[in-house]
Amino acid sequence: MFDKRRPNHRPTPFIATNRPDEHLQEQTQEIVYNYLLEIVRAWSPEDVLQEFRGLFIDCNNAKNLEAFQSLKQLVEANEETGFRHTVKRSCYILFNNWEANRQHKFIPKLVQLFQEPSIRERTLSPHLQRVRAWLQIFTDGKDYQDLKVFTAKYEEGEFEEVEAAKWSDRYTAYLLVPQYSNPNNPMEQREVARAVSQRLKDRFKFDLAIYITRAQMVRYDDQQHPNPTIFGDEVLRIIKTILARRGSLSYENLANIFLRQTQNQRYRDFKRSLQKYLLFSWSDKDLAQVLRQRLSERLDLLYIDKHNDPVDESLRLRTCNRAIDALISETGTEPSAIFVWMLSCGNPLALVAVLLKLVLISRHSRIHLETRIAQLIRYYEHLPEEDCQWVIHFFELFKIAFAIHAENVEYSLVEIEDLADGESKSSSKYRVFARLKYQELSVDVSDDIDDSDEFTQLLS
Repeated sequence: MFDKRRPNHRPTPFIATNRPDEHLQEQTQEIVYNYLLEIVRAWSPEDVLQEFRGLFIDCNNAKNLEAFQSLKQLVEANEETGFRHTVKRSCYILFNNWEANRQHKFIPKLVQLFQEPSIRERTLSPHLQRVRAWLQIFTDGKDYQDLKVFTAKYEEGEFEEVEAAKWSDRYTAYLLVPQYSNPNNPMEQREVARAVSQRLKDRFKFDLAIYITRAQMVRYDDQQHPNPTIFGDEVLRIIKTILARRGSLSYENLANIFLRQTQNQRYRDFKRSLQKYLLFSWSDKDLAQVLRQRLSERLDLLYIDKHNDPVDESLRLRTCNRAIDALISETGTEPSAIFVWMLSCGNPLALVAVLLKLVLISRHSRIHLETRIAQLIRYYEHLPEEDCQWVIHFFELFKIAFAIHAENVEYSLVEIEDLADGESKSSSKYRVFARLKYQELSVDVSDDIDDSDEFTQLLS
């Protein structure tokens, strides 16, 4: 009844392994994380750096045996991925605490530890050789490139930069956005990336506001309050151009009108209204017509199953995000055809205006937009500055326009003399005033404010 012959195959034998299970690996990592949290709150940054070096770089002289043994277990179990993740998260634990305590200068010093020549040297110790090989893989990968973003100069004179500045360092605030918008990144990485990004944006807002206000004064000192943009004196005319749309035609007012008029509108009609809104009052009608056609090709077939549904906030968000993709980058790795075409037409400010309009009707699209901007910066950053001035001008205009239309700043264009017929509002007969709610800024600007000068009266 039963076949009693021995099977042809042998049962798989049990193989002993020194690889820890996932739960045990997490436990060993938590020991390291908790130890670093403990010392970063109690020790000086210099001592923390020395201990980090002992744990991860030199693999000796660590003061905490339990943390050292935990890392040793990962190495002996050949857990390369777990080890590199531990290195990454450990860095952000220290970053986060130093950022919160305004000890910014130690962040690039930690990043610089991974450039120690000893990491590239061979050793007779199998344990240390394995660690060095993994550290080389780490420094050659994306995780280390993300760390290096934090070494860009925070504030003038605050610390020396780790390496020569690149033009893309001017836009570190945007390069950090993908780090905090990615839910797969460690919590500490996302928190510190968001904090540093916001602080850099607020610093630029303040520097721009104080420069614009004082540059229009008779006794302006360009050494004490330098221009934070790349445009020189031309930036004043650019800002006046951006602010020239006031009253019922201001960007904010047009956005509010659009939202009211499209409330509960059928989705098919909403997309048509969106295209009209984005191109409303363009002076170059030919350019507007071509852009309308190109946007229509992207949007008309978007979510066609929703055409008869009333538009809601979620659908508006997704549509604005897809419009941003069409205008900036549809792949996330290279610029879109519309982006290249618009900048080749020599009108980057028009593109910035369209992007601003999108964010004003869909505030939550801003992170998506800034992520796309970061991807564009990465795409072009390998080019020398002199070879990509056209795209750098776009990034700078974007930075200025969104600083002007931020929540905690208010710019006003005030007429001080009557304009002659046909004279532009960007002329010297208009003056720009900036009003910052500096209590809402994430940077301490108290040392930059003189209670006796005119600018103080505008900060409230």
